[in-house]
Amino acid sequence: MLEELSVRDFALIDRLTVGFSPGLNLLTGETGAGKSLLVGALSFLLGAKADTGVIRAGAEESLVTGIVDVSGNEAALAWLRDRGLEPEEGRVLLRRGIKANGRGSAYIQNQSALRSDLAEFTRLVVDLHGQHEHQSLLEPENHRLLLDRYARIQAEVEAFGARFSELAAERRAYEAALASERERGREMEFLRFAVDEIAKAKLKVGEEEELEDEERKLSQHEKLFAAVDAAHEALSASGAEAGGGALPVLRRARAGLEAALAIDPSLSDLARRADDAFYELEDVADSLRRYQEGLRFSPERLEEVESRLADLHKLKKKYGSTIEGILARFEEDRLRLDRLEHWEEDRGEAERRIAEMEGRLLAEALAISEKRKAAAAELQSGIEAIVRTLGMPKARFLARIARKELDGGKPVVGPHGVDEVEFLIAPNPGEPAKPLARIASGGELSRVALAAKTVLAGADAVGTLIFDEVDAGIGGEVAVAVGEHLKALGRSRQVLCITHLASIAVRADNHYRVDKEISGGRTSTRVSRMEGRARAEEIARMLAGDSREEASIAHAMELLRKHGDWTDG
Repeated sequence: MLEELSVRDFALIDRLTVGFSPGLNLLTGETGAGKSLLVGALSFLLGAKADTGVIRAGAEESLVTGIVDVSGNEAALAWLRDRGLEPEEGRVLLRRGIKANGRGSAYIQNQSALRSDLAEFTRLVVDLHGQHEHQSLLEPENHRLLLDRYARIQAEVEAFGARFSELAAERRAYEAALASERERGREMEFLRFAVDEIAKAKLKVGEEEELEDEERKLSQHEKLFAAVDAAHEALSASGAEAGGGALPVLRRARAGLEAALAIDPSLSDLARRADDAFYELEDVADSLRRYQEGLRFSPERLEEVESRLADLHKLKKKYGSTIEGILARFEEDRLRLDRLEHWEEDRGEAERRIAEMEGRLLAEALAISEKRKAAAAELQSGIEAIVRTLGMPKARFLARIARKELDGGKPVVGPHGVDEVEFLIAPNPGEPAKPLARIASGGELSRVALAAKTVLAGADAVGTLIFDEVDAGIGGEVAVAVGEHLKALGRSRQVLCITHLASIAVRADNHYRVDKEISGGRTSTRVSRMEGRARAEEIARMLAGDSREEASIAHAMELLRKHGDWTDG
């Protein structure tokens, strides 16, 4: 539902904010006051194409904002969720502007959006009739959905679509496997070579690190031996060199501390620490000696390690950047090769499974089609009956259901079944039925839309309907019928409508008057809510062209009382 519309510097509109309510909202006013400008601003907000010509003279930018309530509109809520947007207490802020330099902007909940995104979202919330834009009823792709909702089979069709997707996936897998024998043979040859090469390599996780460590020791054997030998010599040497090795020095220190300890027991801690240092270094020296004795240089082993590392490097370049990656590739290729080698065995099973799914889906699609046909007959008779009361007495409305068929006459099954649905209208006798988008008269189109929306009210999720030219070229009983249908539609939807007819205006739940005023040499449009005597005077103006003539006002009051909308306040 549209709760509020704010317009700034749009054509003759300077600054304007209008709050709308549920039910039937009617806009009236003198010709040229700007009623259609208000609808134009709303159409701009809903994503219609526009250029800098809409900018008010002297302004730098036109800006239109709106607040819509999407509570209970599952399609709109899902659209928002898919894009990470959240309504605030069920409300969504829309904003669109265009600058004098031609640059435009659009926002949904303060997040920048493309004009196409704005149009796509608002199409789920608002339907605007009377212009050949922003009307879900004009788009044939929506007709099947509307018919399914009317037939109460939408959930059934969605479940069918999920099963059709499963069939499509099966077909894709089968068709991929049906590649030419030569291609399959080449792939099998490549996979077999890769699997054999990796298998023969007998790879082990962690092997490369171990080999690199061994290669480093072997290639620098002399340097490693000399370094270990120097370390061992520094610990254990006892020659005549000054100071000797660390162990002889510590041995002498221990002897001195033992002699001193006999005189001063307080040196016991130092003596213990000297013992610990001696035994620790003695263990290090022994370990270095054993390591040194174990050092062996083998040119043959170095050659083997370098060769193995080279082989691993080649495998990594071909099959993966790590040993783990190569082994994962090996497992994938092995399974793929196994499937290809058993293809002939699996082919028959795949064909049988696909044929079974196709048969089952065709039967389901035909059953859905029958339900559509029954609903279409009911829908078109209901719409046609209403259209004929709205000034189109000879009109014919058709909900055409067609099928695409293969050469043998077998229906082509798609994600929604076998049917293509399109709504057609023949406004006058002797004319062929045409798509709704080809109706020349905006008034006729609005009346067809009014009839369709009345019948589809329980099935269509769009909460706000806007009719611009619904009363064009009608009067008398037809106007009364249009007003009654608008009123009835307003019980389940928010309806916004421009009207020039008092017989329609008296049925409004909310009545607004659009006026043009001149101030400071500039023309502006303003909107006022009509209540009490002011509303009666506006109805009187519409009846007799004079809002001050008491007889006309009394007539207007009587009409308002008749429809339960008049109070003497």
